[in-house]
Amino acid sequence: MGHAAHPATRICEAGRKLYAKALQSGRIATAASEAAPCLVDSGLLHRDGDWLVPAPPSEAMGQLFELVAQEIGGYRDLALTLADSVGPPAASGAGPVAEPAITVWEGKERIDVELVRALRECTTELLTAQPMGNRAAWVYEAAVKRVLPLAERGVRIRSLYSHTARHTPQALDYLARVQHTGLEVRTLEENIERAIIIDREVAFIPAREDNTVAVEVRQQGVVWYLAATFDHFWHLATPWGDDIANRVTPEGITGVQLKIARLLVEGHLDEAIARRLGMNVRTCRAHIAKLGAALGSESRTQLGYHIAHSGIVDDR
Repeated sequence: MGHAAHPATRICEAGRKLYAKALQSGRIATAASEAAPCLVDSGLLHRDGDWLVPAPPSEAMGQLFELVAQEIGGYRDLALTLADSVGPPAASGAGPVAEPAITVWEGKERIDVELVRALRECTTELLTAQPMGNRAAWVYEAAVKRVLPLAERGVRIRSLYSHTARHTPQALDYLARVQHTGLEVRTLEENIERAIIIDREVAFIPAREDNTVAVEVRQQGVVWYLAATFDHFWHLATPWGDDIANRVTPEGITGVQLKIARLLVEGHLDEAIARRLGMNVRTCRAHIAKLGAALGSESRTQLGYHIAHSGIVDDR
């Protein structure tokens, strides 16, 4: 049976097995990729002469993340367009009115009320993707109050964070308080946009960067896609109890600093890099300073030159 077509943002079962084999052996023959060409398309395998060599998942994730973010952005724009085009409600006496497929909620307090209402309907599974950043203590307190009743009802809860959650006191305190509930947590190198998916039937996603507008989605095609995207990142993420593989170059440059180097070369500013990696700007700039010292750079202008000519961000 040939390789079935699927979205570029998803790795099929055959691809996962072949990638695992490539990681174990260090390389595989080019012809082997015919069983799963999605590995080359996604950047998990790179051509090296007559061979294909595996890229570390953290490197390939950047490309996958961009593809998924673009698709989610498209769905979010579609959701807002549909919401704007919804007509007035049916007149009374016209029979029961079905719940709208797309609802836009404005204001953080209103969003919180509607989220609590939707969570009361949750019976089997809750998926959450939570970008890290400067989150107030009350946000974690509210999360505790939501998780405990769900766990008592036997709901399975899975949450995705960025790696920086492992070093954030508020996040550590929150996870310590709810660990007895069976909450499953994994972390990613990059931030993932916020999403809350309830029983794979309802999803809440932000419609504005400052989180003052949210979209409640009940259109099953869109919810399915968001849940599939979550599952994809879940497989790429590192379980909370496992150590993060932290590759260090001969120059002493860590994996996080390599990621920052790539984003600098792409033209991202410090604030954008910090948000994408889930760290504060001060920490980001400290990594940039260490990166400059490792490459012998005396200024930010020189740093860009040294990164470009050092080969540390070249595809392999």
